[in-house]
Amino acid sequence: MWKNYLKIAWRNLLKNKGYSFINIGGLALGMAVAILNGLWIWDELSFNKYHDNYDRVAQIAITGTYDTGTYEGEEYIGTTMVYPLGTKLIDHYKEDFEHIVRISWNSEQILSSSEKSLAGTGHYVDEGAPELFTFKMTHGFRAGLKNTHSIMLSASMAKALFGGDDPINKVIRMNNKTDVTVTGVYEDFPHNSKFHHVNFFAPWDLFLLENKWIEENTLTDWRNHFIQIYVQIPSTSTFHKVSDKIKDVLEADPADAEQFMQQGRHVILYPMSRWHLFPPYTGPSELEPVKMVWLVGSIGMFVLLLACINFMNLSTARSEKRAKEVGVRKTVGSARNQLIYQFFSESFLVVILAFAVALLLVALLLPWFNGLAAKQMVLPWSLPGFWLLSGLFILFTGLLAGSYPALFLSSFQPVKALKGTFRLGPYASVPRKVLVVIQFSISIVLIIGTTIIYQQIQFGKNRPVGYSREGLITMQMKSEDFYKKYESLRTELKNTGLVEEMSGSMGRITQLASGNGGFDWEGKDPNNDANFGTLAITHEHGNTIGWQVVEGRDFSREFASDSSGMVINEAAAKQMGLENPVGQSVTWNWWEGNREPMDYKILGVIKDMVMESPYEPVKPTVFYIKGHNGRINWINIRMNPKVSISEALPKIEAVFKKIIPSVPFDYSFVDEEYKTKFTAEEQIGKLTTFFGILAVFISCLGLFGLASYVAEQRTKEIGIRQILGATVANLWGLLSKEFMVLVIISCVIAIPISSYFMKNWLDNFVYRTNLSVWIFAGASLGAFLIALSTVSFQILKAVFTNPVESLRSE
Repeated sequence: MWKNYLKIAWRNLLKNKGYSFINIGGLALGMAVAILNGLWIWDELSFNKYHDNYDRVAQIAITGTYDTGTYEGEEYIGTTMVYPLGTKLIDHYKEDFEHIVRISWNSEQILSSSEKSLAGTGHYVDEGAPELFTFKMTHGFRAGLKNTHSIMLSASMAKALFGGDDPINKVIRMNNKTDVTVTGVYEDFPHNSKFHHVNFFAPWDLFLLENKWIEENTLTDWRNHFIQIYVQIPSTSTFHKVSDKIKDVLEADPADAEQFMQQGRHVILYPMSRWHLFPPYTGPSELEPVKMVWLVGSIGMFVLLLACINFMNLSTARSEKRAKEVGVRKTVGSARNQLIYQFFSESFLVVILAFAVALLLVALLLPWFNGLAAKQMVLPWSLPGFWLLSGLFILFTGLLAGSYPALFLSSFQPVKALKGTFRLGPYASVPRKVLVVIQFSISIVLIIGTTIIYQQIQFGKNRPVGYSREGLITMQMKSEDFYKKYESLRTELKNTGLVEEMSGSMGRITQLASGNGGFDWEGKDPNNDANFGTLAITHEHGNTIGWQVVEGRDFSREFASDSSGMVINEAAAKQMGLENPVGQSVTWNWWEGNREPMDYKILGVIKDMVMESPYEPVKPTVFYIKGHNGRINWINIRMNPKVSISEALPKIEAVFKKIIPSVPFDYSFVDEEYKTKFTAEEQIGKLTTFFGILAVFISCLGLFGLASYVAEQRTKEIGIRQILGATVANLWGLLSKEFMVLVIISCVIAIPISSYFMKNWLDNFVYRTNLSVWIFAGASLGAFLIALSTVSFQILKAVFTNPVESLRSE
């Protein structure tokens, strides 16, 4: 029986090649989108599952609420910890954990073998880290970090340094000052791991040895947050149980801990399962990946729905042609359920063929889609689970696409069908029209959403940043040689005429590297315990980056007193409530670990610079002079605008190699770094644009098929009207009106829906674009013109047919 069903289904496909192509092509596109969606969502949901202890690893975090500022009352999670907290957990709570591991933040280092010097990103960690994160070792063992002067390399870094040689026990030099021995090589972490970028891990004791300031100032300081702490709980325990036990560990410490820790702050365990999908709160404009998963997943399902709607519409539209077939089958004894099976078999045949085409499309599109989505996904051909899910996917799509046609076609009355008196009636096309409206409503919503996302990104990019990004490059001072030869390097570069100015800073220009409290000034509100961004710089920083002084003056080497001077931004002046801030004294009660307060004089006020999110208010920030003693760890270079970048860079590199030959010339453009601030929004925009274009195309494909069918059904009517004198314009207007009304209804439905959802999305941003009426009008007009051009092709083709050809059988 099933063999017969499939044979008839195959014959019907061959008999109607045009409609078969539209059906299979449309479904294939929809299924390809769904498969790409599924791969993307799986990649997001499986983030960090590479680590065997995924369900028992957590990060120590502090939770609380902002008590001042823009986000007052909002909850946050902080993952930057104070040093004594790690010590206390190790000394007093060790029995609650299998591993307690302190980890430094990303550290960029120069790794040098006998022949090569490469820049690498890594962490200093306690010796339990390889077990905690279950390194997959290719050489050596996980217990390789017990020796202070040891190092573990990623497989790619080991290959880059040593080629095919065995790296174990090879000696490399870090930052041209410390020799370490390679004791292990681990398999590169996958792209969907938190540590996918890490090239090396070095011992925690080496970190302390190289950073004497930690031992001098922070071993007992509960105010300086600069480390991360990761833990693994026993299989017999739970995160909730351990969190309850350690939540008040801060309050249990000395009085100065309570003085600097806000009330209501608690220590918690932040599970690895939440790191990626629910990252620590950083502000309302932060788009949580879990929301992006829901967004992309829902768009994929909508695109698949559009493809299924095409199948339903074309199947039911051609129902009159199959009425006699249904009548004959019922007359010779076919039950309705047998007819339902017949039409479902046709549906599943189309779906199976479409799925095969979809897999081919995915295989071809995946490299491009990986670039679009910043992923490294592959089709898991060898996994049984993939084929099981594929079977379920085919079943779901087949039932979704074939249910309405099967139930509709099997309901025909055999007597009317065989007499030729069968007519669908005036309301038979209503379901098809509803489905077309749904199709175009979804498409228009996607068009409007994509346009607004693009506008929001451009709004952020066009926001004044308070300095000049063009012709500005920056590089990290990864070696002691930078500090020793800073002045020589600056002088040589300026003498070339290629560089206007060079400065040093504590952090990147596009990031705020540090924040502190403890500032006092005359007239300060006792309840104002605001936290300020703090950035150590050299005297030339303002001239180098081109910040704009609005009051007072910039730093100058001509005034020795500027070493105790301070430049603040407009947000800081507003936070302090100072009408005339220049010349005012500010006392910093805690200054980089020193207990003694330090007095500063405000020299000038600069325009607010966007150093963090371009969609959030600028943080109150103070800039101060700090010598080249290790805290100034970034070099910023303003190139001469009269010299082309392609000409200047090789010559600048030559100066670097002359002054500091031991360090690679590893730089980045500040304007490129600034662009990375829009990565999340741009990724949403690219994905919605891609899916939106496919949605419109699939909708037009269905409309094309329906227009073709309508034109075919009304061929004789068109011929008679032509003979009676109807013009091409009359006929085109008559036949296209029905479709255009449906598109107009779709616009009316889509505009309020898209307006509601996009307004809610924009409300996440403090700085945001406006919802312009022209966006909705333009999207609606675009959809209308696309639909009009789609149906016009088939209608005009029918109109220009010679009426003799269509009427000669009458």
